[in-house]
Amino acid sequence: MKRFIERLALVCLVISLVLNLAPNVFSQQASIGQYSTIEEYERATGKKITKFSESPMLADLVKQGKLPSVEKRLPEEPIVIQLIEEVGKYGGTWRRAALSPNDTRIRDRMGYEPLVKWGRDGKTMVPNLVKSWELTNRGKTYVFYLRKGVKWSDGEPFTADDIMFWYNDVILNKELTPLFPAWLASGDKPVEVVKRDDYTVEFRFAAPYSIFLNYLAGPDTGVFITNYPKHYLQKFHPKYTPKEKLDSLVKEAKFDSWFQLFADKANPNTNPELPTIRPWVLKSNPTATRLVAERNPYYWKIDTVGNQLPYIDKVAFDIVQDTQMAVMKAVSGELDMQGRHMSLADYTLLMENRTKGNYDVYLWNEGKAGTALYINQNYKGDEDITKLFRNVKFRTALSLAINRDEINALVYLGQGRPCYVMFPFTSLQNDPNIRKLYEYNVAEANRLLDSLRLNRRNKDGFRLLPNGKPLQVTLLVGLGYPMHPDVSELVKTYWEKVGVKTAIDTVSQDLWWSRVQANNYQIVPHYLEFCEGFLDMSYSSMSFIPCRALTYFAPLWGLYYESLGKNGEKPTGDALRSQMLFDKLKTSTSKDEQDKLTEELLRVWAQNLWAIPTAGSYKIPIVVKKNFKNVPKNASLAYSYCSPGYLNPEQFFFEE
Repeated sequence: MKRFIERLALVCLVISLVLNLAPNVFSQQASIGQYSTIEEYERATGKKITKFSESPMLADLVKQGKLPSVEKRLPEEPIVIQLIEEVGKYGGTWRRAALSPNDTRIRDRMGYEPLVKWGRDGKTMVPNLVKSWELTNRGKTYVFYLRKGVKWSDGEPFTADDIMFWYNDVILNKELTPLFPAWLASGDKPVEVVKRDDYTVEFRFAAPYSIFLNYLAGPDTGVFITNYPKHYLQKFHPKYTPKEKLDSLVKEAKFDSWFQLFADKANPNTNPELPTIRPWVLKSNPTATRLVAERNPYYWKIDTVGNQLPYIDKVAFDIVQDTQMAVMKAVSGELDMQGRHMSLADYTLLMENRTKGNYDVYLWNEGKAGTALYINQNYKGDEDITKLFRNVKFRTALSLAINRDEINALVYLGQGRPCYVMFPFTSLQNDPNIRKLYEYNVAEANRLLDSLRLNRRNKDGFRLLPNGKPLQVTLLVGLGYPMHPDVSELVKTYWEKVGVKTAIDTVSQDLWWSRVQANNYQIVPHYLEFCEGFLDMSYSSMSFIPCRALTYFAPLWGLYYESLGKNGEKPTGDALRSQMLFDKLKTSTSKDEQDKLTEELLRVWAQNLWAIPTAGSYKIPIVVKKNFKNVPKNASLAYSYCSPGYLNPEQFFFEE
């Protein structure tokens, strides 16, 4: 009887995990944007797919004997994509703008092909390169069944060996991956990845891992797994290539080491030779002013009548200097569909030129809260400033000095929502102690600053530190983000009204990124990666938990967590408590407990004001040419979804 009860408890636990964390792939509905197999499509709709068709440009290559037939190129069980409007037409070049080769986002936003992915509802996890998955071993082992017959863009098969190459030869190689990624660990122990057969792999964790699927579907984590074709990249790896030959390749490419060469060859943004499983394959030299990606002849998804996707032949990215140039290309009718680098500040201009540019303007949720001021708790440049930054009274004073209503009117065009709506719990939204942190209260801001012995001022009215030195803070602003510069200018005026001299250091996006990575900044204006109606604990968490080096309010505390304690600095107090709560959440198998822990984490963050928000959510304009079809009018541009990737851009098309 005891053994029976134990078995029953185990079955209940696994069922609970499956229901909460990994929806059964056989019950997917069309509302999520796809059917995992043709059989599933036919069973759900009563319709049959009796033949496959392909793009005329590929049909010509088949006739010339340069490609196998479409039947031989597609997998045994291609995914069937539900079309947003109608069956599309083949052809055309999708014109977009980018600030650099890395900004094309060809590997994620434009080529979102992880093992599992977000469905179009933004809530459901759906199979992608895997046909299905299951949880075993009390929720500690994820078993993934790969889709048989998927091929890389050069025709070579995609199998478990490619995943094992990523794990054994990239993740476990100290020269390529010096620090084991925290997202691949649970219970403080790294995952073990095991090949069961050519199309089955297991991810074995030391403890249950409630948000692992979220990480697999995420932009900075799971999308990388499918980036390593073993048959191609092993040529640049010492495990598979003799040292003499590899040294020659390194020298020829003008690198100092094999791992630099390998990283270059594995970069889909800059290496046109890298095979891919994405809908479009980069073909241009990365130094070109226009980068072009062409359709993948071995792409493994079809529409509801058997047409191989994508519909569009090519995607072309014009490299521009800044976001305003991208907006002007849209106004001139030179962009076919794009939301990246558009901003509410551009909305009026975009609307006024719709007829001239022959486009429509949709408003999508950005998937982010408005510009927040991340106060760097790990700043190293000035001990007096760091001491102030770590004082919650100082951060509260800075928050109270901000006129959010004015920012909403001038920057968000009245479309911004109050900060408190970004919390997914009414207990936080209605908490008066949290709401008052976002009020405009200059008198209280001045009182708090005075109480910190900052009551002395110079002849210009700016406050002095207790040691008599001028108090000045600096905002590091990147030009690659449309709204942050405008918000920063307003914040400067607000803070200087209460005597805090504020400088704005505006730099190019590349320089901004290098400064951030080097922890060389005081305050960074940046988005919060969650907002009203959107919170993904695998990605959004870095905005309110010091769990990644990209936690801008505490990059060294985040690095400590991300490196499993090997690098960075160990936090104390509420920051350390947040990390411990996050660990508990990740191993929890109860949805109710996960919600309680998330609520507690957000409360700790809100009370500490490590990041000072200015708006709880807002919309962003999406430019869509009138002949560009299958684009939803309402959607999200959330990076966590790799948008527009989660909308299946392979089914976008040009109407004649």
